[in-house]
Amino acid sequence: MNGATLRSRLADSVRRARPTLPLDGRDRPWLALAVLPGCVAVAVYLVTNPYPAYGAGLYARAAAEILANGYHPPVRVPGYTAEGVPFAYPPLGLYLLATLFDLGGDPIAVSRVFPGVVVVVAGVPAYLLGRDVVGSRPAGAAVAAMVALNPQVLEWHVSAGGVVRAVAFLSALIAVYAGYHVFAHDGRRPVLVGAFAFGSTVLTHPSYALFVVVSCLLFWEVLDRSGRGLLRGAAVGIGGTAVAAPWLGWVLDTHGPGVLAAAAGTHGGIGGGGLELLAGELSPYVLVPAGAAAYLLLGRRYLIPAWFVAAAALFAQPRFAYTVGALALAAAASDLEGRLPVLDGARRCPDRRALVAGLLIAGSVAGGAYLAHEATLVADPTTPEFLDDDAVAAMEWAASGTPEEATFVVLGDAAEWFPALAERTILVGPWGVEWRGPGAYDAQFRAFETVSACRSAGCVEATAAAVGGTPDYVYVPKGRYTVRGEGAVQFGALERSFGLSERWEHAFENEGVVIYRSVDR
Repeated sequence: MNGATLRSRLADSVRRARPTLPLDGRDRPWLALAVLPGCVAVAVYLVTNPYPAYGAGLYARAAAEILANGYHPPVRVPGYTAEGVPFAYPPLGLYLLATLFDLGGDPIAVSRVFPGVVVVVAGVPAYLLGRDVVGSRPAGAAVAAMVALNPQVLEWHVSAGGVVRAVAFLSALIAVYAGYHVFAHDGRRPVLVGAFAFGSTVLTHPSYALFVVVSCLLFWEVLDRSGRGLLRGAAVGIGGTAVAAPWLGWVLDTHGPGVLAAAAGTHGGIGGGGLELLAGELSPYVLVPAGAAAYLLLGRRYLIPAWFVAAAALFAQPRFAYTVGALALAAAASDLEGRLPVLDGARRCPDRRALVAGLLIAGSVAGGAYLAHEATLVADPTTPEFLDDDAVAAMEWAASGTPEEATFVVLGDAAEWFPALAERTILVGPWGVEWRGPGAYDAQFRAFETVSACRSAGCVEATAAAVGGTPDYVYVPKGRYTVRGEGAVQFGALERSFGLSERWEHAFENEGVVIYRSVDR
């Protein structure tokens, strides 16, 4: 059987399974089961995290600048390094954040709650995608459950960074779902929805936009490699570009094309996942669904395996590969159900749907319990918090007790929040520096890791000087803190070094933070 025949048969089977509407009454119980795991995961996160996990300080500061500029895009975001950073981020999530702030939302509270709301909503397109690609409503619910409960996917979306990434994930899932139907069925609706959702993804996060592009190219190759299919796909791409064009035009006019090229070389870049695969650095969240993809490939089902390999190779972050891997696992399980004799009785059982529903509910409970276990570990690997009461109090003191032009070196991950909450500049930190290029980003990244591990005042001074900084104040966490999400501990050596130094004096202290002032400033 040649490739064209395979594509034709697959396309025909998809068209026969086409639902009359995106959702109907038969979807209601399965959609509820699809959304339940996300609700469980978010509830666990909110109960175990009084402060948002990871950081959204740069996003919060950018949103504040948008408000201060009357909703016009600012040229730069101040506070992150002495020069500030170019405002070249895709703006949709930041404008949503600014609107929530304008309505009275507190930056910390919004960063803690808003991403979880989006995570739950994202369960709907995840269900629809699984339902239609695999051809089964239970499979759709299983895909949504696996995505919602996967710690690697969850930590990027439910945490504070989800104020942008969760929005990007939601719009990307909608765009991919619509793109699938662009090539699987005729009709204008998928093209229109796909164009709008793709444009929204471009306006939110570049990595997720690339995921949409790669997914749609594979759909065209497998489902409808024809001139008509090419035109329909082009309509989605052109329409999405038109949606994003005003922002793209503004960025090019304000910052030039170099700013986009600069950011592309950081955070693993395009193809970062392939380099990790070649180096043998395989995440279990990639390895496990890889077996399901291999099983589908042996059965001459090419779409999901090709999609999985592309996601694993293109992106250094395995959340994309696992999202497709959830489809591979659901498809393989659905196929095995029909092949293994041991499942034959269960397959014919009148209560089969109740059995599947029970498994999904049990999986949600077990997954929630596992997430709760991780979240309550001393070194939480999934949702570590960068803030606590002492950190917030120290930043409030900095906002009221230091000059507006004061500069700081902040040790540990609290630095990411510092310019947003204290409205003062940090001299060392990689946040937003990717828009100035890989060289500047790498230098700041190394300096931040180094200074956060310093045990002497001289080390702090030398590290700051290496990136051109001479701070007025140094913020030192006491006891346990995090650096890039990993646990670290200060045992007092750095505090003693600053206390003995003639160049520094004690300025502020509480149970968790001590701040020193330069006597030369």
